[in-house]
Amino acid sequence: MEMKRIENATNRQVTFSKRRNGLFKKARELTILCDAKVSILICSSTAKAHEYISPSTTTKQLLDLYQKTLRVDLWSSHYEKMLENLGAVEQVNRILKKQIRQRMGESLNDLTLEELTGLEQDILDGLKIIRECKVRGVQKENKSLQDGFMINAKEEDPHYEYELVDNGEHCDSDFGFQNEGPGIFALRLQPN
Repeated sequence: MEMKRIENATNRQVTFSKRRNGLFKKARELTILCDAKVSILICSSTAKAHEYISPSTTTKQLLDLYQKTLRVDLWSSHYEKMLENLGAVEQVNRILKKQIRQRMGESLNDLTLEELTGLEQDILDGLKIIRECKVRGVQKENKSLQDGFMINAKEEDPHYEYELVDNGEHCDSDFGFQNEGPGIFALRLQPN
């Protein structure tokens, strides 16, 4: 039988599961019969990890034994990369803490005039964004209140037509009959 990839996805998954279970069974037997320390890690084509490790050990212990036996260091390059990343993250953290202190009005003596001007501009830009967000929030709330008023007013008396008019200073509400007959009322709402 020629060894090649199984094309049918369902058959491939079934074969994977059966062979994985068979491999894990053999690993358990080897562990029990020979008092061996066995670890198997399998990553399937669906990106799922499957693992078997002898009950008497851990993956770390087995990897440490592997390093000791073969006289290789699996962790040093990884550890060095982690130290480099840690140093970079700590540097970014120091910079961000300094910027926060400066925005709180501390540690300003070391700044040049150009840096102070940049800090001032950053603060002004931040204030502008905050104001815009607040205005949008108030406008949204105002619209929601107006819509709620219109719905409630129409439910109370469906014979009238209601319209809110915003003239920039206050809000007028014009109530009138649908046939534009007599009885037009004005309600003036004062701003908060």
